[in-house]
Amino acid sequence: MSEQEKASARRKRATFGVVFLTIFLDMVGFSVMFPLFPAMLDHYLERESLLGGGILTTFVTFIDGMAFDAEGVSNDAFHFETVIFGGVLGSLYAILQFFFAPIWGRLSDKFGRRPILLLTLGGTCLGYALWVFAGTFWVLVLSRILGGIASGNLSVATASIADVTSRESRSKGMAFVGVAFGLGFVLGPALGGWAYGYSWESESQGFFALNKFSLAAIISLTLGLVNWIWLAKCFKETLPKEKRAPVDRPKPVVFQLGKVSNVAVRKTCLSYFFYMISFSGMEFTLTFLAVERFSYAPLEISKMFLLIGITLILAQGVFVRRFVGPLGEKKLALAGILIGVVAFGMISAIQGETWFYIALFLMSTGVAFISPTLTALTSLHSKDTDQGFHLGVFRSSGSMARACGPLLAGLLYFKFGSSFAYLIGAIFLLIPAVFLFGVPQPDMKISEKTRN
Repeated sequence: MSEQEKASARRKRATFGVVFLTIFLDMVGFSVMFPLFPAMLDHYLERESLLGGGILTTFVTFIDGMAFDAEGVSNDAFHFETVIFGGVLGSLYAILQFFFAPIWGRLSDKFGRRPILLLTLGGTCLGYALWVFAGTFWVLVLSRILGGIASGNLSVATASIADVTSRESRSKGMAFVGVAFGLGFVLGPALGGWAYGYSWESESQGFFALNKFSLAAIISLTLGLVNWIWLAKCFKETLPKEKRAPVDRPKPVVFQLGKVSNVAVRKTCLSYFFYMISFSGMEFTLTFLAVERFSYAPLEISKMFLLIGITLILAQGVFVRRFVGPLGEKKLALAGILIGVVAFGMISAIQGETWFYIALFLMSTGVAFISPTLTALTSLHSKDTDQGFHLGVFRSSGSMARACGPLLAGLLYFKFGSSFAYLIGAIFLLIPAVFLFGVPQPDMKISEKTRN
């Protein structure tokens, strides 16, 4: 191996390491609150009662007034309040990702990946720092706003992988990204549940004060600072100046899908959007289904998420990386959708725990197949100068889906029951399959000049 090849290999390893940690941290930040939503609602309601009321108290009063009976679900407004409260916080985070993923992606196409990653990771750390001292609900909301804006850098991180991988190995690189998602999904909820047991709450009633969730925030902040330092010291720019978008390219706007001229990329984005509406909605209501059918306590719920995360890691880290070459991205993605249909249909009908865990395994396997392959299809159908932009639109499509899915699924669940909600989720997966059938499998021998 020549010195140039060794240098290239070192740069690739450094890029993968930083991107892995960036995406892992983002998933931890997104999922760390999952087991904390009920406790957060009670905590900030109590804080507001000491201050004479507030917007959260008004929100809960409104939800109490509109609570309705649901099939198979007790008319106890607490559960409905919790899912809407969690859905609103999760949706806020995802909506901001939707707005900012194309913006950060386009800016990285113009100025390079490194400065945008440094800027956005700094914003992530600032959001965690605010959460440490979120004495009131408004400070918590502000921390989630900063975190959501900064987490739009997923498009930049993914584009960095595309910069340093060949077309033949692109899907394997995206599967590596998927492992980071899986690990973050495992650690996030576990970290939130464990850290909540160590309360550092301050007696201060001001806007900024330590709270029951400060330890989780401190750990997340520490991870963020390690990531920023690692990026600053080890990450080398992956997008050469000669491959950057011209200065006179149009400025990014909010709704970018209509500006994507590549038909294949539009279809992969739409397929991902509709798939994530179904998956994120079903994922979000799993906790409530587990409590309803099996009376799960937090420990059992954490085991459930552990199975999902480990399956994501193994399926993406082993199966996708090994078989995406001979099978192709399109076939593997379609197989993932089919597996998802079966999994949601099973969850809709079953009542036993053994079959429930089998269905969870299939559900996780399905999303493990789909996410990296659709990402790779988007990248493979894009020019070098459009990698950040197209992947930004792709990620923002998923973020908007994550904003809509939990609220839609929650309403279906509590209005018509879990069986109906998961049956609709299974049927809904036919929509992304229709879009995906229209996406051609990329020719790995095609030259950069002939890509549209």
